[in-house]
Amino acid sequence: MKAVFKHELSLYYHGLMAYVFAAFLLEFIGIGAMLYNINSAMANFEYALGTFSIAFVGLVPVLTMRVVAEEKKQKTDQLLSLLPITSTDIVLGKYFAMAIVFVLPMLVACVYPFIFSFYGDVYLPTSYGALFAFICLGLALIAIGMFISSLTESQGMAAGIGVVVMLFLYYSASLANYISSKAFNIVVLVVLAALLGLLVRKLTNSDIVGLGVFAAGAAALAAAWFVKPEALTSLLPDLMQKLSPFERLYTFVNGVFDVTGIVYYVSIAVFFLFLCVQVWEKKRYNG
Repeated sequence: MKAVFKHELSLYYHGLMAYVFAAFLLEFIGIGAMLYNINSAMANFEYALGTFSIAFVGLVPVLTMRVVAEEKKQKTDQLLSLLPITSTDIVLGKYFAMAIVFVLPMLVACVYPFIFSFYGDVYLPTSYGALFAFICLGLALIAIGMFISSLTESQGMAAGIGVVVMLFLYYSASLANYISSKAFNIVVLVVLAALLGLLVRKLTNSDIVGLGVFAAGAAALAAAWFVKPEALTSLLPDLMQKLSPFERLYTFVNGVFDVTGIVYYVSIAVFFLFLCVQVWEKKRYNG
């Protein structure tokens, strides 16, 4: 893992990616600080983080698009698979390299609340709690972006799908307020069950397992329809609100350090890194 980590980190810092990523990330945070903390004379630095978390929509896909897709395109993933290291070592080495690229500029942002405290009443625990949650959110999204990159050989496709997914995650809680049709909810849930089945089929290379997952999801929806049909009206909106990683950030922005939110971010990162490992394992044994 250490060798993969050093190699990936050198690729980011010997090129422009790490510097461009850091520049744009700090620019977005700086614009937020200027609008809220300087122009509006507000002491709450966390508001800038909450508003400009939308920067992740574009920055994360750009950072993660090449991490696995380029390896597959250049066939260097086959060389990596021949090394005496596990798929977990490869995935974690790449992930930790991207985590460093993300966390280093965030250390600069950590100075902002301290500086603002000299010019106003800044409640530092809330500001740094929001900063910690912001970093955890970014690390979770990077894991999602890495998984998307592992599904394709095209950097452009990985970036495009990543932007769409990030946009959906960002606006999912807002869109949930406009979803009230039971029929629409059922159709979307069936589509999601089908997509989950396709994903499992791709990971396992087994049609039977993929169909089994889809059948289980469809059966669960049918059971809900017969047992408590009115629950289907609110099921999809509730899922969209509770599963949105961006929505959980606003709890920290509002001054509440939500431990369950941190656990949720860690769970997302672990889950999608696990999926990345499974994709790499499948590639290793299928040639």
